[in-house]
Amino acid sequence: MAVNCFQCQHFFVTWDQRSPRGCKAYEFKTRELPSVVVKRSSGMECLKFVQKKGDVRR
Repeated sequence: MAVNCFQCQHFFVTWDQRSPRGCKAYEFKTRELPSVVVKRSSGMECLKFVQKKGDVRR
């Protein structure tokens, strides 16, 4: 199952129009979802995913 960055504590939104999404754990910004970049780069699902507290949506 793919990691949903929107439910991760490390995900953030930037003001940069070229890279509007970011990951605090891996310290990068990107146009795509960070989990997609991690999967493409490493071949593995994101290992730093941490569910947001109080977020029970799936």
